[in-house]
Amino acid sequence: MKKAIFLLMGIIVSALFFSTGCTNKNAEAADSIGADTLVEDTAANDSLSEMIAEEEMPASADELFDDFFFNYAASRKVQKERTVFPLPVNSWGKESKIEEKAWKREHFFMQQGYYTLIFHKASQMNMVKDTAVSDVTVEKIMVNKNMVTRWHFARTRGLWYMDGMSHISLGQHPDAGFIRFYQRFVTDSAFQHRSLAESIAFTGPDPDDDFSTMSGVIMPEQWPMFVPWMPSGTLYNIIYGKNPYPASNTRLFYVRGIANGLQMDMVFTKKGKGWKLEKVNT
Repeated sequence: MKKAIFLLMGIIVSALFFSTGCTNKNAEAADSIGADTLVEDTAANDSLSEMIAEEEMPASADELFDDFFFNYAASRKVQKERTVFPLPVNSWGKESKIEEKAWKREHFFMQQGYYTLIFHKASQMNMVKDTAVSDVTVEKIMVNKNMVTRWHFARTRGLWYMDGMSHISLGQHPDAGFIRFYQRFVTDSAFQHRSLAESIAFTGPDPDDDFSTMSGVIMPEQWPMFVPWMPSGTLYNIIYGKNPYPASNTRLFYVRGIANGLQMDMVFTKKGKGWKLEKVNT
């Protein structure tokens, strides 16, 4: 029974965290994601969490951070076992600690239904599957509140632990400029149109055929026909490695859904003082 459960978990984790291709179902997920969808996803995630909580985390889960984190986010038991207590917390420069008895389970993005990955170079995507990675930060970026909560994870003697937590203002975030740009890009249609490249490489649903995808180049005036659903307000982001912010005029913004098939990749390039959207894959 345990082997069957672990096999199921492995399949689900692989589907949730490692998929990078494009399927025709992505458009349907992007168009339909809403309150009802998220409620259904939350119920499914809660049921899976209960199943995981009843079993011991397999040793193989520590090989890749995403495998470990799925178990960590889904299980109160794993959070207790794999959090360093008393947990150091830095809140806007003020140091404190959380004792084990005061820890409240953190669901992270499991109930939100999606998370993001923001890279500065395409080669950084390889770190998602790199078993040598031993330092990861998970962020909750609350743009409207001008606040970022960060959880730091480190692998010690082959095992992942959450060993620190911090709260900073958005202005202290190394990528604050791009994050603020993105929020305005999503919420301000006129600004969005001004922030499109002269042509946008597009792969996604064909507006004339619900069952087909298309690949090609679209012009800014065609953008309203193809604009995908884009998250805003609160973003969960995963940062792999200790030096995730190399100097770059490129941002690769990936959205990955939890149990809803949602996938979207966008590439922005800085032109002068502003960012331009150059590529979309849904």
